[in-house]
Amino acid sequence: MGKEHTGALSEVLDRLEKTAHGDSIAVEEVIDGLGRSSFASLMLVFSLISTSPASAIPGLTALVGAIVFILVVQMIAGRDSVWLPGFITRRRLATEKLCKGIAWLRRPVRFVERFLKRRLTILFHRPWIFLPLILILGLTLFMPLLEAIPTSGSIASGVIALFAAGLLTRDGGVVALALLLLLAVPVTVWQVGFGA
Repeated sequence: MGKEHTGALSEVLDRLEKTAHGDSIAVEEVIDGLGRSSFASLMLVFSLISTSPASAIPGLTALVGAIVFILVVQMIAGRDSVWLPGFITRRRLATEKLCKGIAWLRRPVRFVERFLKRRLTILFHRPWIFLPLILILGLTLFMPLLEAIPTSGSIASGVIALFAAGLLTRDGGVVALALLLLLAVPVTVWQVGFGA
C-alpha cells in the first residue's frame, strides 16, 4: 500500500460483485474473491453489507459481528491469512439482496473516496493500532444483541467500515475519526434503542 489509491473501496465492491452468482453465495466464496490475506478488505465488505439494505437478512448483523471478531483476533495475533470456522464459511447470502446492497453502497463509497489519502501512518504501527482493534473486538461482542434495536447494528457496522476504509487506504485521519466514533457508539446505540 505504498501509494495513495483513493479508488480502493470501489475496487473492493467490484471484486465482491464479481463473486456474486446464482441464487446465493457462500461466505467462503466472498473470502476467496477478495483474497485471504486482505483483512482490511474483508472487514470493509462485511461491515458495509451490514449497513446496506442487505442487513434486512435475518441474523446478518450477528454473522458480521462474528466474522469481524475473528478477523480482529487474527490481526492482533499477526496472522498472514484469514481463517474462519466452517459454520461461518458455509453460510450463504442471497445474491439478489447482496447485489442490491452493493448498488446502494456505490454512491456513498464514491463520496467517501474523495477525501481519503495517505496520512498519519504512525497509527498503523504497534501499539497504536491495537486501541481501535480492541474497541472493535468489544463492539462485535454486542452485535448479536443489536439486532433487537432498530438501526443500531447499522451504526456499529458503519463505524467498523470507516476504520476498515482507513486501514485499507492507510488514512490515519479516518482511523482517528473511527476511534472517536468507536468510543461514542455505546452512547449512540443506547440513545437510539432506549432514549425517550
